[in-house]
Amino acid sequence: MRKPRFGIDIDGTVTCPSTLIPHINKQYNVNITLDDVCEYDFLSAFPHPVDRGVFNTWFKENEPYMYEVSEVAKDAKNTLSAWQNNFELYYISARSENLVDITVNWFKTQAIPYDHIELLGSHDKLAAAKKHAVEAFFEDKHDNAVMLAEELKIPVVLFDTPYNRLAVPDSVVRVYNWQEANQFITQFFK
Repeated sequence: MRKPRFGIDIDGTVTCPSTLIPHINKQYNVNITLDDVCEYDFLSAFPHPVDRGVFNTWFKENEPYMYEVSEVAKDAKNTLSAWQNNFELYYISARSENLVDITVNWFKTQAIPYDHIELLGSHDKLAAAKKHAVEAFFEDKHDNAVMLAEELKIPVVLFDTPYNRLAVPDSVVRVYNWQEANQFITQFFK
């Protein structure tokens, strides 16, 4: 019998949602916090206008290093390690495909189990989630969570952050940490 397969986002889900903020603060000499990021867009948190093109160029140039040193979300490693024998762990991320080596090395260095890692270079995860027939998805981006839940008719676990607090349908389960995600999964897949 095939184990249930999970689709799992990486950034803001497996990694701590605030892990990129210190890099941004240092580069732009600001002091934003995760609570300041009320939209899925770091620029929404800035106290002054920032040129999006310049920011995007800086971000792309620094992505490899920032992802290499990303902090694991609290309890993510323990939860995912506990799941590895009962579930297939498929990581589906918007990261660019050229970051595969850095991403795989990060998973190995952090000793986080995985069955498959797919970097899409886009936030559109629907096709990949369908292709891999995932039975639940873990996400931090509100519109992705809603779309995946509605299109695939699967539960989507949405990790609460200031940037995703819009209303969600019943099939999107808002959790505040990996322990709550584990409680939901334990109940749903018993």
